[in-house]
Amino acid sequence: MNVADSELVASILNTKGNQIVNKIADADVILFNTCSVRQHAEDRVLGRISNEMSRKKEKDVKIGVIGCMAQRLGKKLNKLNSKIDFVVGVDQYKQLPQIINPRNDNLDFESKTAVNDDEIYEDIYPLHTGELNAFVTIMRGCNNFCSYCIVPYTRGRERSRPIDDILKEIKKTGERGFKDITLLGQNVNSYQYNNINFAELLRQVNKIETIERIRFVTSHPKDLSDEVIQVMAESDKVCEHLHLALQSGDNAILKRMNRGYTAEHFLNITKKLRKAMPEIAITTDVIAGFPGETNSQFQKTYDLMKNIEFDYAFTFKYSPRKGTKAAEFKDQIDEKIRLERLQKLIKLQEEITLKKYREQIGKTKEIYVEQVSKKSDAEMAGKSRDFKITVFPGDKSLIGKFVKVKITDAVGWTLKGKII
Repeated sequence: MNVADSELVASILNTKGNQIVNKIADADVILFNTCSVRQHAEDRVLGRISNEMSRKKEKDVKIGVIGCMAQRLGKKLNKLNSKIDFVVGVDQYKQLPQIINPRNDNLDFESKTAVNDDEIYEDIYPLHTGELNAFVTIMRGCNNFCSYCIVPYTRGRERSRPIDDILKEIKKTGERGFKDITLLGQNVNSYQYNNINFAELLRQVNKIETIERIRFVTSHPKDLSDEVIQVMAESDKVCEHLHLALQSGDNAILKRMNRGYTAEHFLNITKKLRKAMPEIAITTDVIAGFPGETNSQFQKTYDLMKNIEFDYAFTFKYSPRKGTKAAEFKDQIDEKIRLERLQKLIKLQEEITLKKYREQIGKTKEIYVEQVSKKSDAEMAGKSRDFKITVFPGDKSLIGKFVKVKITDAVGWTLKGKII
């Protein structure tokens, strides 16, 4: 989502005569697009900003902060670092050309963070910086208010882009050579524009001839309908991969998280998905050490992960975010216990992932070739439809093509094979 927003901002600035430079030393303006999901992300941004401040001694360069961190902290960022020139929130990107224009006489710190729950940046098409994969935002904001999450406070309420605007962007993107499209939203299952829901949007996108693969993130378990599962199974371009955040396997904790579903409901969804698409890969997010989590409640999460066998899991120890309900809970878990539980989940998932990947040996998979392997110039790398990185002998002429690869080995989170 940060990549998509960066490309949106690049498009806004580009249409006003600004250009992206390849080297940071050549920049007149440096923008930091930020995330606020975890404190660690914000700390890294502040460190990186400080590292770039020395450039102000060499030339007249403006440094600005955009994105969720800008939205959350606003003018407070100027107190954390007085050399920041401006802060622009997620609904005010159209203001950027005016702010950074050298003819602007305002030399004081500027902060534009007004919330606009109607802003969907209609008719502004991102300046895609990649060559093969493109991200297309279909909606902005979130209405869920999970008790641990800062996103609704920084991204505002849900609003969906007009379907014609989305289809036009995807068609144009495909004509430019992008074959792999990822639809983005805080909760894509909630997409609703007039009488068009997410399932119907998928049907329409699947008809676009200029693209070959369709993915989407993020899906909320409480809103993943049987209709969407059916459309996924019937649509030849929709890939057999779904990221579905579990967060906890205990119902009481899920209720405290305000997730809106039970562990039993989540398990039932995975069964429906695998019945409809036997080859589907399901990945997830899990939080260890949420406030009030007992040993037995943690064990339920562990057992459910073991039962479902996700292809991959992003596991995190709970991180309090100021401004969220969970940060105010009195029964916070000790850091040591959070880390211990996190390590148990990581170890379990490593074992499951290796098992799942080894099960791929002997299968033939369609790979979208994306780049030269990081370890050898004689090998190429790409992703299968079920989002597994696959490496095989080949040369650069294969980049951007689809090839059939027979899997011969599984090393770490990577499959190895040879072209058939």
